[in-house]
Amino acid sequence: MKIALINENSQAAKNGAIEAALRKATGPMGHEVCNYGMLGAQDDVQLTYVQAGILAAILLNSGAADYVVTGCGTGEGAMLACNSFPGVLCGHVEDAVDAYTFAQVNDGNCVAMPFAKGCGWGMELNWEYVFEKLFGFGSGKGYPQDRVVPEQNNKKILDRVRACSMKELLPVLQEMEALAPEQGVTGLDHLVSRAVAGRAFRAQFQKNCPAGPIRDYVEGLWPRG
Repeated sequence: MKIALINENSQAAKNGAIEAALRKATGPMGHEVCNYGMLGAQDDVQLTYVQAGILAAILLNSGAADYVVTGCGTGEGAMLACNSFPGVLCGHVEDAVDAYTFAQVNDGNCVAMPFAKGCGWGMELNWEYVFEKLFGFGSGKGYPQDRVVPEQNNKKILDRVRACSMKELLPVLQEMEALAPEQGVTGLDHLVSRAVAGRAFRAQFQKNCPAGPIRDYVEGLWPRG
């Protein structure tokens, strides 16, 4: 499995520590970790949690990643942003129990974690435990044992409902990129092209994304030369 790590600007300084915990937990499982940034607080592109959601959607819908780990200060904003897009089923995960139950009951492909709230002494241990439970026991097996069948059925219903309510991603990206500036709101213009402009994202995306319309669209947003 290819696991993508994305950090927005408020918690970008923790990127290296999060990546280390993710690699330590998932390396023995045979998973590949790809760090899409932000790599630090001074990165060339400053991502908001909304743009982290955009990147998660691009990676999952294009096949560049199988799973996305992201977050923000509380994890709530990143979760809402990720769940705004087709092809992304994101859970809010704070601890190992959250991680295990989300994997087994909800069988999603993305988690949003709080990287400020509750992150003090021992935070790297909590991250390791989360990643172990999230990626080390398979997914979609249902939980608890007496609820396996109904929980698996509920997930299938949710998938059908989301298929009815969500658009294809590419028209969504095109519409967002064309958003007009709005009084009192900064950062609406060129929302997608600014999100994909980071060097770390570009390097990993070119390496991991298969050919297809989403790759073509993203590469078309990058400056030539």
